[in-house]
Amino acid sequence: MKVIIVKDKLAGGKEGFKLFDEALKNGAKVFGLATGSTPVTTYDELTASDLDFSQSTSINLDEYIGLGSDHPQSYRYFMQQHLFNKKPFAHSYVPDGLNQNTEEATKNYDKIIEANPIDLQILGLGRNGHIGFNEPGTDPKSLTHKIKLTQSTIDANARFFDKATDVPQYAYSMGIGSILKSKKILLEAYGSEKSAIVKAMIEGPITSDVPASYLQKHADVTVVLDEDAASKLEIN
Repeated sequence: MKVIIVKDKLAGGKEGFKLFDEALKNGAKVFGLATGSTPVTTYDELTASDLDFSQSTSINLDEYIGLGSDHPQSYRYFMQQHLFNKKPFAHSYVPDGLNQNTEEATKNYDKIIEANPIDLQILGLGRNGHIGFNEPGTDPKSLTHKIKLTQSTIDANARFFDKATDVPQYAYSMGIGSILKSKKILLEAYGSEKSAIVKAMIEGPITSDVPASYLQKHADVTVVLDEDAASKLEIN
């Protein structure tokens, strides 16, 4: 892993932008995207730039089951607000959270990924080490699948909903195997609350207890951290 340590998430967004810019210039056509607060500064840099994604394809990592694209907390809605409305892609794919047929929904998404190999995948990092919604214990060879969210993930997401009972309990997510097929991976993590899991991801053993540790197996991973998130690393 290539580790870049920056002052804060605003500086991290500039580093993330550089990777998108470089990928486009090198002919990348398919971008794997993430939601949540972590990638927002990168998306802000993209929307403020003159980069053109009108000939590109985006494929999102995950979506809550039970939320439609017009729900303010759906990940499709998030992407519209933070990126797509200002930087449209030729095609933008997000798992269908309203499709309750798990086999159909997951296999359809696998076909999309297979037909559009991801050139650059951006990831955030959950406090328990999840990437996408691949919680601890997820099979590292997994493709798109339905996941029951852990209580820690549900608790972390509760701030976005009016009531804790409104937080979805399940999601569709690309699997760890899906993510590792990406040609290049960018992971961003910010804040002292991520420092322990960042250390486990980079310097700890490869284990299903820390799903992000499987990124150690990938040939081209860039990790962008602020000083707080990097504070427990031996390299810092």
